[in-house]
Amino acid sequence: MKTVVVYKTKYGSTKTYAEYISEKLGCDCFEAKKIKADDLVSYDNIIYGGGLYAEVINGLGLITKNIKKLSDKKIAVFTTAITPLDCRAYYEGEVLEKNFKDGVPDNIRIFNFMGKMKVDELSAVHRAALKTLKKIMLAKKEPSDMEKLLIELCDADDDFTNLADADALIQYMS
Repeated sequence: MKTVVVYKTKYGSTKTYAEYISEKLGCDCFEAKKIKADDLVSYDNIIYGGGLYAEVINGLGLITKNIKKLSDKKIAVFTTAITPLDCRAYYEGEVLEKNFKDGVPDNIRIFNFMGKMKVDELSAVHRAALKTLKKIMLAKKEPSDMEKLLIELCDADDDFTNLADADALIQYMS
């Protein structure tokens, strides 16, 4: 079985996981911008990774826009984010709804991993967005639990990457 890992990264967490997975599986690994959907057809197994930004998986269109072409492939999609992994309602609700409007196809399995957020590495746009988000959440009279979590996450400044979390995906694709 021929396997490929494809990823799109902004701050490096997704690339770190992609390279780890590729090394463990002994398979090809490409940045999404360096591969086309037609190239993916020659693989039996496809692993796609992207960071989460406002519930959208970075670059996932490479897979979702070509799902018919890839319908006979075993596909694993992984996300990287700083939202805690125990927030299942978030990952299984908003994230899946935004990225798979017609539901997750049977040949795709989703995995979620912790990433990093180092404030000094963020773009000016992302720093401003975090500041604005925090201000909006703090202005709420009775914030929900998720809104309280968002306030906390706006102040996150750490690397939460745990490569061992990817072992379940590796086992699934083996």
